[in-house]
Amino acid sequence: MNSIQLGDIHLHVRQDGDPNGPPVVFANSLGTDLRLWDDVVARLPQSLRIIRYDKRGHGLSACPPAPYSMGALVRDAERLLDALEVRDCVFVGLSIGGMIAQGLAAKRLDQIRAVVLSNTAPKIGTREMWHERIAMVETQGLTAMSDTILQRWFSVTFRESAAVLPWKRMVETTPAAGYAGCSAAIAGTDFYTTTAALRLPALVIAGSEDGSTPPDLVREMAGLIPGARYELIREAGHLPCVEKPDIYAGHLVDFLTGLGVIEGAS
Repeated sequence: MNSIQLGDIHLHVRQDGDPNGPPVVFANSLGTDLRLWDDVVARLPQSLRIIRYDKRGHGLSACPPAPYSMGALVRDAERLLDALEVRDCVFVGLSIGGMIAQGLAAKRLDQIRAVVLSNTAPKIGTREMWHERIAMVETQGLTAMSDTILQRWFSVTFRESAAVLPWKRMVETTPAAGYAGCSAAIAGTDFYTTTAALRLPALVIAGSEDGSTPPDLVREMAGLIPGARYELIREAGHLPCVEKPDIYAGHLVDFLTGLGVIEGAS
């Protein structure tokens, strides 16, 4: 694990697997850090160069004052991949991470050969909804909001288990400025035209119990990208990589195998 200075920001980065292997990059959701992907990474072949990072305002990365723009978040990812000399990666993004993936794929085709767009959309919610949420973060704090956030994130079964507790703590320890800053970035983003112009392999993943990006919204996005593969993970919410890591990793391995990124997998 290390931190990389990228102009005016430093980002926390972790790399696993083979440093000379095909690169697969993961971008996490609002209110989580790179540990979001632990259970999926553990199920992937070690022949891959697996790169995870905390976006600005999250985890161990720098937390500038809010608000942030989606352009800044995309530029952070772009500069990170340039610093790591990454080309032709498969970029896996969940929720706001999937928005970053959409923006980066449109901007830097030399960096991105394929995308996995998980529990995301070209536009999520309304500007008014996000501004209300930002006001709540600033006045009440994330501890007061965490139960409501977890209701959108997880199925009832998962929420009623002890497994939810680390995720509750992750939300509550996210810097308020980071959560508010990234919320502002989502509020200002509409990638419908941009995403409809993408022409690259895409795997699109939804969770049947997702209260943040419902399956119909995610399926609509898949329809914008010619040839996109759509997978619905049942009995999982907004973070199916947490609730159903075996199924999630299976879809990812199948996709990577079809691209020739993983050889000899079934």
